Amino acid sequence: MAADEEDLERVARRYWDDGVTMDVIAREEAVSRSTVSRMLDAARAAGIVQVTVRSVHGRAAGLAAGLRERFGVDVVVEPVPDGATDLARLDAAAAATARLLDELMGSGMVLGVAWGTTTSAVARHLTARSTVDAHVVQLNGGANTRSSGLGYAGEVVDRFGAAWGAEVHQFPVPAFFDAVATRRAMWRERSVRGVLALQQRCDVALFGVGTVAAGVPSRVYTAGYLTDTDRVSLAEEHVVGDVCTVFLRRDGSWEGVPLNARSSGPPPPALRRIPRRVCAVAGTGKVPALAAALAAGLVTDLVLDGATARALMAHR
Repeated sequence: MAADEEDLERVARRYWDDGVTMDVIAREEAVSRSTVSRMLDAARAAGIVQVTVRSVHGRAAGLAAGLRERFGVDVVVEPVPDGATDLARLDAAAAATARLLDELMGSGMVLGVAWGTTTSAVARHLTARSTVDAHVVQLNGGANTRSSGLGYAGEVVDRFGAAWGAEVHQFPVPAFFDAVATRRAMWRERSVRGVLALQQRCDVALFGVGTVAAGVPSRVYTAGYLTDTDRVSLAEEHVVGDVCTVFLRRDGSWEGVPLNARSSGPPPPALRRIPRRVCAVAGTGKVPALAAALAAGLVTDLVLDGATARALMAHR
């Protein structure tokens, strides 16, 4: 190798491998900063340095294929810059989910929606279009000790109905009943039975996963739905998160979690009967809960941002 190429290699290694600035290299080499810049350009022109720009869309497709093979579900990975905020990741995943729903939903179909931070974001990205005899039904109750829940949960569901001209069916019951007996009694009411029957007719379900560790906090953990006693009980049961306000352990099991007997959300066997079950997730903090949902067989279609996809792929 000629001496000048050795000089180019040395400077190139200092800049690209060691991360040293051009100013520092210029002082080390006793040359000007502009000379260092020309040496770096020459190193690239001579093939000493090769810079490859990898397509984020290509990486996303590879991640989607890997997750699809591992978990047996359809996957959409939305590319998001590495430095993006949690809210930006949520917005990107929500937009991709809205596009998927536009493909899945049509006239004569029933969509079940579990209210939450993620599904609310999805609703903001829906494309308005006309449907005939389409229905949107709320999957879990929204009332808690602070409010009736109708304002927030109802608004989320209403956005889906407004976008598609679909009939909306709210579920005006508590997210969690105080007693199992109260839930059983309420489930015998004709108005409630009508909503439950429509839930069973769903062609598509939309939900996120809830967890206390998320960068964008899950609403069920921050809006007055859980008492201190509830939180202790969930910790004792090693719960990692929830789907439709039904709590899951790491392995996807849900039976025996006391709070689930008082939940208004569909238990996993009922949710699994819905043909297409779209789960939208953004944020690496949600990966343990997402892995539990996948272990429980609750997901057929998964939409997530790139960082969350990588974290899920690495999760064991």
